[in-house]
Amino acid sequence: MEKRIASYDTTLRDGCQARGISLSAEDKWRISQRLDEMGIDYIEGGWPNPTNPRDLEFFERARRGALKHSKLTAFGSTRRADNPPEKDPVLETLLRAEAPVVAIFGKSWDLHVQKVLKVSPAENLAMIESSVRHLKEAGREVVFDAEHYFDGYRGNPKYALETLRAAQEGGADWVVLCDTNGGSLLNQVEEGVKAAKEVLSVPFGMHMHNDSGLAVAGTLAGVMAGATQVQGTINGYGERCGNANLCTVIPILELKMGCRCIGEGKLRQIAELSRYVAELANVAHEERQPFVGAAAFSHKAGMHIDGIVKERRSFEHVPPESVGNHRELLVSDQAGTRAVVEMLKDEFPELEKGDPGVRKVLEALKKLEHQGWQFEAADASFKLLARKILKSYNPIIELERFRVLVEKRADGETDCEAVLKVRVNGRPQYTAATGDGPVNALDNALRKALGEFEEELGRIALTDYKVRVLDEKSATAARVRVLIDTKDEEDRWGTVGASENIIEASWQALVDSIEYGLQKAMAKGKRLEERP
Repeated sequence: MEKRIASYDTTLRDGCQARGISLSAEDKWRISQRLDEMGIDYIEGGWPNPTNPRDLEFFERARRGALKHSKLTAFGSTRRADNPPEKDPVLETLLRAEAPVVAIFGKSWDLHVQKVLKVSPAENLAMIESSVRHLKEAGREVVFDAEHYFDGYRGNPKYALETLRAAQEGGADWVVLCDTNGGSLLNQVEEGVKAAKEVLSVPFGMHMHNDSGLAVAGTLAGVMAGATQVQGTINGYGERCGNANLCTVIPILELKMGCRCIGEGKLRQIAELSRYVAELANVAHEERQPFVGAAAFSHKAGMHIDGIVKERRSFEHVPPESVGNHRELLVSDQAGTRAVVEMLKDEFPELEKGDPGVRKVLEALKKLEHQGWQFEAADASFKLLARKILKSYNPIIELERFRVLVEKRADGETDCEAVLKVRVNGRPQYTAATGDGPVNALDNALRKALGEFEEELGRIALTDYKVRVLDEKSATAARVRVLIDTKDEEDRWGTVGASENIIEASWQALVDSIEYGLQKAMAKGKRLEERP
């Protein structure tokens, strides 16, 4: 029988405390909808403080649109020492949020009690117990976060445990053990959890920070020791080095520890959820995240690729599909013939490892990468290269020459013009165009030369342009690599160019991106009759 572990997401509160993360009330609402669909049990929406209009707006919005599964949770602190609970503004604000669950934190480390709160140990216990009791009497489910519990247990174990008892005596539904500074080692976590378990009769959970890189490990250690709730954030966003990453914790619980943490069949959505939250937070998605990152199931070494083709389990600890991710075989100077065959099997199903053409493709690949080209993110350039070597290439675009003019005027304005002579399906085209920069001017001139493919070009859009300097010591004479990402209505592809001349490198990547898109459209039977 599966062990049920409650999932508690604090992306909308602790996650927003991360450097560089800022979510609007609308962003928070949209994320809460996705978390609800995922089957997360508790969603901590923020601190509905009068000085925080964003969170007040979010809770107001939440009252109008009920969640289907998740329990919305309002977060705050215990009462102030000089306030009775019924007159404490923080507790009053939490109740006004009308969330079914309230989470409050209280101090479990006597250092904080004496040096930060500056109250007596006995008063702190009273603050915890009376705050929890007041919220319970108001009909709320109450989660008590024992802030700095693990530091407190190491410093004064007796007092740290007394704070847990105080919350329990007040009627807390959950007591959560927090490693707020993120400095606890796993043996210290295990020791603290076992001690807490001895004094608690209510269920307890884990809230771990990642300052030692152990937030996920500490969370799982807590579950092994008896915790039945895991707190964390999507992508591990959070204060300082972040919180336990639920995109790692949940797959491990479900795939490796025999636990049920979210709804049946929901785990396949977690990679998409991870990317969605990163997109709304306007930060790059970390590609090396376990389970959900773009690199999580990518294979580059020749031996690894050979093994993965023969037996998936040889180099994958779980199937990528189980978390909504996918397998990627990378071609590079470390690749072997098996990688080349796998990358080209859709276009050249007859290719085998011993085929002389495969060896030629591999040799060309390694030679170009030595010159600064890189094909890991340039699948389209690699396929075009292979077509040329395997004599299966009838180019649409053939360059004769181009010239780019950049004029800087005294008024501060800059004009860029590209003059281009190419052959399109064997027919000469001579065009010129202006642009916002030299590469944009080249793009405009090329598209003008390809006017007969206006319909196809209308579906092809360049989405990203990156330049990397390969030899910084060479200063302005350094070789550069240009990567271009392109998409149409159905697919995305990458292309690459490398040269000491940034315009030349850009042209190489640009023409490959357009060429591949047009070839792709024609492979579907479009305009094949127009080929000479």
